[in-house]
Amino acid sequence: MRELTYYVAVSIDGYIAGPHDEFDRFLVEGDHAAAIWSTYTGTAPTALAEAAGLSTDGGPFDTVLMGWNTYAVGLPDLPSPYAHLRQIVFTRDHEPPAGSDGVEFTDRDPVEVVRELKREPGKGIWLCGGGSLAAALRGEIDRLALKRNPVLFGDGIPLFGGTGYSPERWRVTDITPFDSGVVLAEYARS
Repeated sequence: MRELTYYVAVSIDGYIAGPHDEFDRFLVEGDHAAAIWSTYTGTAPTALAEAAGLSTDGGPFDTVLMGWNTYAVGLPDLPSPYAHLRQIVFTRDHEPPAGSDGVEFTDRDPVEVVRELKREPGKGIWLCGGGSLAAALRGEIDRLALKRNPVLFGDGIPLFGGTGYSPERWRVTDITPFDSGVVLAEYARS
């Protein structure tokens, strides 16, 4: 059965973006970049990977899930950001933009969609963001891969938005610190 991995950059105080969707303080360059790419190949937008000369083949995922706000970061320039993956965007309020061929938009229950995806053959499923979608899918997430960045946001979009107090234990599978200050912390559901 396929697994759902929430792979995302996060501040050390637990935010995946600032209060106005800012994410430009996360480090994209440094000794962590190539090492993390080798493990999570294919997790950059297709056009960006191509411009940087990075292959998108052979990665751990063949499907990416996003909420509308995460998807909309690239608009209008990247209406199909991860063209090398199956792309599913969860939205109840937005129509597909022009040029979004290859992107599936749905207002269905994310839990039902993920359960169906897990039963299909294929590689892993990547939850790209955002915090509200992660909260809705919390019980379906099998792995966490957190790129903890050495920055405090103080406010913003939490890693899991709106879940309330509900402790769950996770098992550490790997912790990799880098000189850049980024720490790749990987966990599996206990």
